[in-house]
Amino acid sequence: MHQFFVESTDITGRMVTIAGGDVNHIKNVLRMKAGEEIRVSSQDGKSYFCEISEVGAGDVKARILCEDVQGTELASPVYLFQGLPKGDKMELIVQKAVELGAAAVIPVAMKNCVVKLDEKKAAARRSRWQGIAESAAKQAKRSVIPQVTELMDLKEALRSAADLDVKLMPYEKERGMEAARSAIEAVRPGDSVGVLIGPEGGFAPEEVLMARQAGFACISLGRRILRTETAGLALLSVLMYRIECGWRE
Repeated sequence: MHQFFVESTDITGRMVTIAGGDVNHIKNVLRMKAGEEIRVSSQDGKSYFCEISEVGAGDVKARILCEDVQGTELASPVYLFQGLPKGDKMELIVQKAVELGAAAVIPVAMKNCVVKLDEKKAAARRSRWQGIAESAAKQAKRSVIPQVTELMDLKEALRSAADLDVKLMPYEKERGMEAARSAIEAVRPGDSVGVLIGPEGGFAPEEVLMARQAGFACISLGRRILRTETAGLALLSVLMYRIECGWRE
C-alpha cells in the first residue's frame, strides 16, 4: 500500500485531497485508479487508510475508510545527532535513520569532520537530505516526515539536546557493554532519546568532555570499531527493538 503525506487542511470530513508532485506520481508513475487503497498521513501525525475516488488533472480525491490508530511511530522519540561525514554517506544515514524511526536527524560539524560546508552548500545539502527523508518516510509508512535540521556546531547541538531524557554517545575508547546495556534499559515509555555520533575522525578529547558535561553517557557498541555511517544505525536498531518490544519491570 502506497503512502502519501498531506496538509491537515487537505482533509475535509471523510475526504482527502492530494495535490502537488504526488498527483503525477499517482497518475503517471503508479498508474493508480479509482478504487485502489492508499495510506495518508497529515501534519498532525494522524494516518488513515483511504480509497481513491477520483484521479483528476490537478489533484487526487480519496475517501477515508478508517484511521490507523496503531500508527508507525516509536513510543519514544529518538534524535540522531550525526557528525558530518564525507561524500554521500549522509544520504545513506538519513535514509536508514528515517526507516528505523528517528524523530529527526541533526547534522553536526565537529573538529575532525573532513567536510567543511559554507552556509550556501549546507542549505543545498539540507534540501537534498530532506527530500531523502521524505522518500524514506513514504517507503517506511511513517506517520510523519522527520526533519533534517540545519547544520549545527557541537555547542549548538548540545544545547538543543539539553531537555532530552536519555543521551547516549557511542565512543570507540569506551570498553565493556555493561554501561550500554544499563543505559538502553533505562529508556522508559515516552522518554526522548538523543544519540550523538562522531565523524570519520572520531571525537576530539575536548568534544568528549563537552558531551559528558552536557549529560551524554559514553557507551560501547562492542569490540569492533564501527564506521560513522554504521554506529548510529546500529544503536538506532537496538533502541527500536527496545522501544517496540515493550518494557518489563
